[in-house]
Amino acid sequence: MKPLKEFTIPFVGLKLGKHHFDFDIKQAFFEHFEYDDFNNVNIKADVDFEKKSTLLELNFKISGFVNVNCDITNEPYDQTIENDFRLIVNFGDEYNDENIDILILAHGTYEINIQQYIYELIVLSVPIKRIHPGVEDGTLDSDILKKLEQLSPGLKDKSEQKEEDIDPRWNTLKKLLTDK
Repeated sequence: MKPLKEFTIPFVGLKLGKHHFDFDIKQAFFEHFEYDDFNNVNIKADVDFEKKSTLLELNFKISGFVNVNCDITNEPYDQTIENDFRLIVNFGDEYNDENIDILILAHGTYEINIQQYIYELIVLSVPIKRIHPGVEDGTLDSDILKKLEQLSPGLKDKSEQKEEDIDPRWNTLKKLLTDK
C-alpha cells in the first residue's frame, strides 16, 4: 500500500522541541485501506510531536464519530469515539516495529509516516459490539426489533405458560401429597 503524503512527517528539518499536527480523517482515508465497515467518518486526529536529541515522542489523540450499522437492527448510527496513544521512535541499525509502543527506525531515516498508527487507533476505538442507542433506551422503532420480540422465547404470560407446560399426570400425583 502506498503511503499517503499528508501523513508523512519529515522530522529532519524540525527543531528540537514540541510540534503539533492536526489531521481531519474522512471516509476516503479508510477507502485507501480498503476498510468498509464505516458508512461515514468525521474524526480529528491531533498529534503532539516532540523531537529530542536521541528519540522522538508522538502522542496521538483522536475524537469524533464513525457512522456504523447496529449489530442487532442493522440501522446506521453515529458512534462517538475518543482515544489516545503514545509512541516512542528510536533509532537503530534496522527498522523494527515488533513492539507496540516503540518504533525503531534505521539511522539516516529522515521522515516518519503515521497513517497506520492513526488507522489502527480509530479502528480499535470502535466497540466490538455496536448497539444503536435507540435499542438500549427503547426509543428505536424498527421492524427487526418487533420481529425479534415476537420470536424470542420466554416472553409469554407466566399463567399461560404454566397451563400449557404442566403435564396432567403431575396433577394426580400432587393430589397424593395433599390427600394425607
